[in-house]
Amino acid sequence: MSAFIEQLPKVELHLHIEGTLEPKMVFALARRNGITLDYADESALRAAYDFRDLQSFLDLYYLGMQVLRTEQDYFDMTWAYLERVHRERVRHTEIFFDPQAHTDRGIPLAVVVGGIHRALEQAQRQWGLSSRLIMSFLRHLSEEAAFDTLRQAEPFRHLLAGIGLDSSERGNPPAKFSRVYALAWEQGYRLVAHAGEEGPASYISDALDLLRVERIDHGVAATQDPALMRRLARERIPLTVCPLSNLRLRVVQDMADHPMLTLLAEGLCVTVNSDDPAYFGGYMNANYQALQDGLGASDGELLQMALNSVEACWLSPEEKAALVRDIRAHGQAFGVA
Repeated sequence: MSAFIEQLPKVELHLHIEGTLEPKMVFALARRNGITLDYADESALRAAYDFRDLQSFLDLYYLGMQVLRTEQDYFDMTWAYLERVHRERVRHTEIFFDPQAHTDRGIPLAVVVGGIHRALEQAQRQWGLSSRLIMSFLRHLSEEAAFDTLRQAEPFRHLLAGIGLDSSERGNPPAKFSRVYALAWEQGYRLVAHAGEEGPASYISDALDLLRVERIDHGVAATQDPALMRRLARERIPLTVCPLSNLRLRVVQDMADHPMLTLLAEGLCVTVNSDDPAYFGGYMNANYQALQDGLGASDGELLQMALNSVEACWLSPEEKAALVRDIRAHGQAFGVA
């Protein structure tokens, strides 16, 4: 790991908290809650992380979160992630969670939100690590189910910064959720959506035009549409790209094929994120390092991606300005403009 990357102040904008469940914690929570797993040990579970595509990952992802039962479980999961990224110099994180994956198996939303939020508050007090919480709809479920989740979230509205859309992209276009997104917009939520990971570039355009999102999660399929690329650059629509995720889910076959530097060179606001790091082999530092090792990204290009993350985040202008100063100072200390 390069010292430049290790010490670089970072912002993470695309992180599924359930995707931080490392095998060790999966087994610990299973023991705590009296759950028998289908895998003999941690090594056997990790060996299953050989994904063919997004759906093969999702099948294991939803299975893994079955060990989450109590508010303490959600706290412990979130705290383990926060401890890790604090060591990796993450200063601000915007975290997705999938309420339907928990409420559909009988876990009250208060338990889920309570545990996650308690950990986020403690990280803010202890380290000054700021955060925002984003509630995601599962796109393989119906829009009616998303409406029901939005209603269930009303008591926790003050703890939720935004709405997202994740899970199986193929066959579940943004248009499927246009009405519930309109209601979320009326309720004052900030809006994002996964688009253009395995889905086509048109899903990115539809997420912008039909869902009125302000940033796109993934978005690497934008390279299929030059007009869309120009629009994203012109409007400074952030893309929360996840390099190691794209590699492990075979969106790209080799990191050398990843479009990150192409997107950056075309003037897009691309950012580096870890997605589901327990499953994809790396947290923030590893994703930055993968871009340097696999694509030959320079320290200057990585610095620009870190600055893009600040631009794209939901902190106040004053908080953003402080982060920009720290990132630029870091660059200067390493001789990077």
